[in-house]
Amino acid sequence: MRRRRELLLLVLLLKAVETMGMLIHNGMSSPVAAPGHLLHPIVVVPGSGGNQLEARLTDAYKPSSVFCRPSARTKDWFRLWFDASVLVAPLTKCFADRMTLHYDAETDTYRNAPGVETRVPRFGSTRALLNLDPNLGQITSYMAPLVHALEEIGYVDEQTLFGAPYDFRYGLGNDHSSSVGSRFLADLKGLVEKASSCNGGKKVILISHSLGGLWTLHLLNRNSLSWRRKYVQHFIALSPPWAGTVQELIVFASGYSLGVPLVNPLLVRAEQRSSESNLWLLPSPVVFGRKPVVITPNRTYSASDIPEFLADIGFPEGVNPYKLRILPLMSELVAPLVPVTCLIGTGVDTPETLFYGKDGFDRQPEVVYGDGDGTVNLASLLAAVSAWEGVREQSLKVRRFPHVSHTSILKDEASVRAVIREVSSINSLATRLVQ
Repeated sequence: MRRRRELLLLVLLLKAVETMGMLIHNGMSSPVAAPGHLLHPIVVVPGSGGNQLEARLTDAYKPSSVFCRPSARTKDWFRLWFDASVLVAPLTKCFADRMTLHYDAETDTYRNAPGVETRVPRFGSTRALLNLDPNLGQITSYMAPLVHALEEIGYVDEQTLFGAPYDFRYGLGNDHSSSVGSRFLADLKGLVEKASSCNGGKKVILISHSLGGLWTLHLLNRNSLSWRRKYVQHFIALSPPWAGTVQELIVFASGYSLGVPLVNPLLVRAEQRSSESNLWLLPSPVVFGRKPVVITPNRTYSASDIPEFLADIGFPEGVNPYKLRILPLMSELVAPLVPVTCLIGTGVDTPETLFYGKDGFDRQPEVVYGDGDGTVNLASLLAAVSAWEGVREQSLKVRRFPHVSHTSILKDEASVRAVIREVSSINSLATRLVQ
């Protein structure tokens, strides 16, 4: 009789595992948490600005104004991003000065401003991805809803759930690799291997948002196929800007205040131009081609005219790094040969063509909108579909969420539920395969 009861309990457990993929938020009910040993570990890679960044000022720092003078607080580690003081006009300039990268054309390298040291806190944990300013909590919520939903189905931070924050100002060159970017890819590779090792050798599910999708794709394609097959179960990309965005042209031409009314975009334009990763997000000529994206009284620019555009907006120092570091990254969207699921927002007005008048680039442009997620154009969000069509061994699914914006996809009930369903399905399928 005792053995019969044990067999019955085993059957019930296996049945629960088999149906685990269907247990998601439904009305007032909560998803059922799975035992940790049944879960594929997850590594989350955020988008640009999606994690905290800390800094400290040394004696080499030269303040641009009296408001920016170092204090006892800034000589120790302090939160550089995100801090609400950036919204106060005199301090916005201080923030921009400290965030600015400097490009050395002779060595083709990027580095921090003199006297500014930076670090990324809590690598390996998702805690630095939850809220950009912990003091403001939900007001600056980023990945908190998604992370909490994953925790509800059994994931535990730094045990089965890991975060990969990084210095999002830097990019990743081709033959001119940024030392910061290359180091992050090495750290990310190590984190994937650690997550697998800590969970009995189970393969990892990679979840990215926005720019994190480009980093994740390069992690996969810069490692051998045998490494990918050993360590990666699935890649879930949320709002991936596979081919850049037209909106990024506004960032370079006129500055972008993220819609915050108190911030003058011209105050942050130089800092935004200095960001190597912002160059990476310019629209790809492979996808956007010769279609006009910027129209002025004197000239029309397409994505194939970016070097001329950078020079004409008064940023000639951006031309060489764009040509040397960025264009090679855009030449081909290589299939990673691991299963990929893309979740994208659609039907949100997204900048498609920019019109600048006689006042030049210091004024915000008139904008003609097209389809996309409000930040990334639909052509970019779907670039992997055409690029990987017909590639053997490349599984690709795309889920569209009407009227869900670029960052809302991390909070929207339907999209978060879809991520949980996908993760649960992956876990359930893998469990059935080993039975």
